[in-house]
Amino acid sequence: MALRARALYDFVSENPGEISLTINELVTLFSEDVVEGWLEGTNSRGETGLFPASYVEILRNSSDSSVNYSGTSGDGYYSAVYTTGTEYCQQTDNLYEDTSNESTPTHSSAYSGQVQQRQIYQTSQGSDDDWDDDWDDNPSAVQEPGIMPARDEDIHSAYSVASSTTARRGSAQQSKGSVSVGKNLNRFSTFVKSGGEAFLLGEASGFVKDGDKLCVIMGQFGPEWQENPYPFTCSIDDPTKQTKFKGMKSYMSYKLTPSHTQNQVNRRYKHFDWLYARLVEKFPVISVPHLPEKQATGRFEEDFISKRRKGLIWWMNHMTSHPVLSRCDVFQHFLTCTDEKSWKQGKRRAEKDELVGANFFLTVSPPAVPLDFQEVENKIDVFKTFTKKMDENLVQVNVTINEFARKQITGFKKEYQRVGQSFRLLSQAFELDQQTYSVRLNHALAYTGDVYESIGDYFAEQPHQDLGPLSDLFVIYQGHLSNFPDIIHVQKGALTKVKDCQSSVDAGISQRCNIISCATLAEIQHFHRTRVRDFKAQMQQYLQQQIAFFQKITGKLEEALHMYDQA
Repeated sequence: MALRARALYDFVSENPGEISLTINELVTLFSEDVVEGWLEGTNSRGETGLFPASYVEILRNSSDSSVNYSGTSGDGYYSAVYTTGTEYCQQTDNLYEDTSNESTPTHSSAYSGQVQQRQIYQTSQGSDDDWDDDWDDNPSAVQEPGIMPARDEDIHSAYSVASSTTARRGSAQQSKGSVSVGKNLNRFSTFVKSGGEAFLLGEASGFVKDGDKLCVIMGQFGPEWQENPYPFTCSIDDPTKQTKFKGMKSYMSYKLTPSHTQNQVNRRYKHFDWLYARLVEKFPVISVPHLPEKQATGRFEEDFISKRRKGLIWWMNHMTSHPVLSRCDVFQHFLTCTDEKSWKQGKRRAEKDELVGANFFLTVSPPAVPLDFQEVENKIDVFKTFTKKMDENLVQVNVTINEFARKQITGFKKEYQRVGQSFRLLSQAFELDQQTYSVRLNHALAYTGDVYESIGDYFAEQPHQDLGPLSDLFVIYQGHLSNFPDIIHVQKGALTKVKDCQSSVDAGISQRCNIISCATLAEIQHFHRTRVRDFKAQMQQYLQQQIAFFQKITGKLEEALHMYDQA
C-alpha cells in the first residue's frame, strides 16, 4: 500500500525539482524520510518532485484516501529518495544554459559519454589487491543493483533551491530579521559535489605545506597560474604486448621517458586511468584532458594500438604543459616511480590525499588585490558564449574533414586510378600500330597512366598525414569543452551565494569567493593560451603537409610531361 499525505496548504513550486500542491490534494510519498525539511512524492497530476514537509499531513490509515499511482519513471521504478527519470525533471536545451541559479548544467549528447566517464572517475577507488587486474575492459566504478548512478547530465536539480527560497520556506522556524547563508539542497549539484559550497561557507580544513601552494598571479589579461619554473616533456614509445598468469592475461605496456629525469618507466592504460581519476577528484576547477576511449575488443590490433598511443601522446603533452597538473605530486609519482613497493605506497598516499575537492581551494594563493565580482561574472558569461560556439563549430568542422578524408581514401583514389587505367588502355590500343615513331608516345601514355594511379595512392595516404592529426586535436578540445560547464557551475554557484547574501555576507566568504574566481579565471586563461598554441602549430603543420602533398603530385605530373618531350 502506497504511503500518502494530504496537503494542508497551497504550495506553488518556484524551482526545478519542486511540485505544486493545492489544499486537500492527496500526494503519494516515496518515503517518510524528511530531508532538510522536504519530502518527495507524486501529486494528483502525476508530477514528481519535492515539497515542504510542513505543508502536508501524512495519512497513516490506508482507508483515508485513494490515489491512483502513476508516477513511475521510464525504467518503471524509483531509486531510493533520489529520482533521475527525465520525465519529471526540466530539461535544458543545451549544456550552456542554466535552469536556475543552483541547478546543474546539462551536457550535450555528443559528449555525454565523456562527461559520464568523468563523473564515474570521481568515485573510483582502486585497491592494491586489484592493482594487477586488467581494467581496460571494465568500468572504473561498480554500480550496486537497484541504485541508479548519480550523474550531472541525468539528475536535474532534484534538491535545488535558491537561498531566498530556503529563507521563505523556513519562515515558520526563523524570525524575519535573521539572515544566513543557506546551503544548497541539491546534493547532486556540481557546486556541492565539487566542494565549492563547503569551501565558500568556511567548512574546508586541511594542512597546506609550502610545496602544496598554487600561486595565481595577475597577468596582462587577468589572473594566471604561475608557470612551472622547471618545464619538461615526456615521450611515450614502444607499445609492447605483455602477459601474466602464465599467459592467461595480456596487456599493452608503454614506455614513458620524462625529460627532467630521463628514467624510463613502463605504464599500462589502467595506470593512466587511475591517474586521471585522482586528478579529476583533486582539482574541481581545472580541466583535466580526457583519455583516449576504452575499447572492449581489438585492443591488440595494430591500428588501435597506434591510435591509442597517439591519443596518449596528446594527453601527456597537455599534462606536462599545464602549470598546476605538471607539478602535482600524484602526476610526478606516475612519471618517476620505478619500484613496485614505492608505487603502492604512493598510490595509497594519493588516494588518501586530503587536499582534494573543497580543500583544494585552500592551496590557492590569489593576487593581493581582490577581483571585482561583476567583472568576473562578465568574463565567465563571455567564456560560456565562446565555448558554446567553439563546441558547435568543432563538431561541424570535424564532420566535414572526416567526410573529406573518406572521399580522399576511397573516392579520389578510385577516380584517379580509373583515369590512369584509361590512359594505359589507350596506350595498349596505340601499340597495335607497329610504326616505330609511335613507340615513345605509347611509353609516355603508359607512364601517364602509372602517374595517375600513383596520385590516387597519394590521396588515399594523405589524410593520415594532415587531416588525421587535425581531427585528433579537435577531439582533445571537445573533451576540454565538456569539462568547462562543471567548472563554470562552481564559479557561478559561488557568485550566486555572495549576491544572494550581500546584506550579511562576511569578509571571509568574499575572500573565499575571490579565491574560487581567481582559480577559475586562471584556468580559463591557460585554456586560451594553450588553444592558440595548439591550433597555430597544427594548422601550420596541416598547410605544410598540404603544400608538400601537392608538390609531390606536381613533380609526378612534370615527369610525365617530360616523357612527351622525347616522344
